[in-house]
This record gives sequence, C-alpha cells and structure tokens, in this order.
Amino acid sequence: MVMVPQRYQIDASDTVRAANTGGTPVRDGNECYARVSVLTATVLLAFALTRVIHTPYYALNLSLAGIALIFNVNLNTAIAILAAGLSATGVAWLLRAHPSLEPGETLEHWLLPMLTTLVVGVTLYTLPSGFTWWAGFGIGGVLLVVVFLAEYVVVDPADTRYPFATAALTALSFAIYLILAVTLRSAGVRLFLLAPALFLAGGLAALRTLHLRLNPRTAGVNERWEFGWALGVALVGAQLAAALHYWPLTPVRFGLILLGPAYALTGLAASMAEGNPFRRAFVEPAVMLGLLWGLAIWFR
Repeated sequence: MVMVPQRYQIDASDTVRAANTGGTPVRDGNECYARVSVLTATVLLAFALTRVIHTPYYALNLSLAGIALIFNVNLNTAIAILAAGLSATGVAWLLRAHPSLEPGETLEHWLLPMLTTLVVGVTLYTLPSGFTWWAGFGIGGVLLVVVFLAEYVVVDPADTRYPFATAALTALSFAIYLILAVTLRSAGVRLFLLAPALFLAGGLAALRTLHLRLNPRTAGVNERWEFGWALGVALVGAQLAAALHYWPLTPVRFGLILLGPAYALTGLAASMAEGNPFRRAFVEPAVMLGLLWGLAIWFR
C-alpha cells in the first residue's frame, strides 16, 4: 500500500472541481482557512494598536445650514476606517482562492465585512480597558471569522453549506445593526452622528440580505439589487432613531425597537419581490416585529 503525503492527497471534491478548472485539482479548503486566518489577524492587530497608540484629538469644525458641527478625530479613527477598507480588499483576496468565482463578483461580498469591521471598531473604541475590552475583542474576532467564511461559502450555491451560510449572513447583518445601535446609545452619541451611522448600517444590512435572498445565482438570471427597498429601510431606521433619541430608553431597548422595523421591512420586501401575496408576505414580518418589540418591553 502506497502512502500519499497529505499535501498531495486528492479527494472526491478535488476531482469534481478539477473537471471545471481544466483538470487541475483546486484545494480551496486549506487555502481558504489560511487566508481567513491572515485576514482576521491583520484586522485584529489594527484594533489592538488602538489601545497602544495614543494621539491627541483634532477638532474638525464644519458648518451645515448654520449649525456648527465639531468632530473630534485622532489616529485611532483613521485606523478603524482603514481596517474596514482592509476587510474589503482582504475579502477580494480571499475569494480569489474559490474555484467557482466569476470575474467581477467580489463587490457584493465587501458590504458585510466592511460593516462588521466598522461596528467592531466602534464598539471596542467605546469599551473600557480591562476584561470587558478583551471580551469584546474576542467576540469581534469570532464575528469576523464567521463573516469571512460565510462570504466564501455563498460564492457557490452548490455548496452543501450554502443555506447555513446564507442564514448566518442574514442573522449577522441584523445582529451587527443591533450592536451598533446599542453601542451608540450607550456612548451617548449626538443625534447628528447617530442618525447617519444607523442609516448606513441599516441600508447595508437590508441590501445584503435582499441580495442573498433574491438571487439564486442561476445561469442566465440577472442579479437583483433592491436599492429602493434598502433605502426605505435605512430612512425608516434613521427617522425612528431620531424620534427616540431623547426618550429615556436603555441602550438594549433602544436597539431592539430599531431592529424590529428594520428586520420586518426587509422580510416584507423580500416576500413581495418573490411574488407572494401581501397577506402572506405580511405574516412573518409582523410576528418578528411583535416579538422584538415584546423583548424591548421586557428588557428594563
């Protein structure tokens, strides 16, 4: 019996992929995990530097419609933004290891990794030093790994893990939105920063979720981008956040109240776009809205 070294072993999945890649087996599994590890470590290193590097704040003064706006920024702010850009380019690099990737298909996979990185960075920035910060650091790392791996899996709808990856990305999209709302509320962020941040996060979460649900990636079918619905979800979330900004709500209650309409409207948009009757399409969003608002009432 001849023992084949592990690095040269070819399994059935390699043989199938070889038929689609000119006869050369593609070992995308190990390479995927290696790239995810490098990408996650690089992003987390950037976040760790924010606790080591201390720079003075620079006051950026802007005037909008006669209202003076002051933004206090420093090097850590730039690091968080650069880390989000690094996630986008890193995902593009990660997906190049996938044998089923078509040219020009990486853009849609940038949205959630960028949003996740930004939200993790903002959350870590507001957490105090010590155990709480390290716990947030670890949870943020887990979220990044899950997002990167799920984005890799959804490239190929024939992958047996595709339904789970799609569900994970949908859940993470709205979990990130909830985390951002709770974080900004806890930090006491002013309204002129709160509303745009939640507008952006809600719009990206809805856009990615709708794109995943409405695009089966069937040959000859044009991809659908529901920008109108995503914009509507973002506007409703921002307006509701502005209305609730001065209410005496706890951060968790504030986040759950915002999450309810965002999730419900996205689900309604997907069901309507799939051609379901309004009464049938309305059931699931209404149930989830009631459940989330019920949780908001329960949390004190």
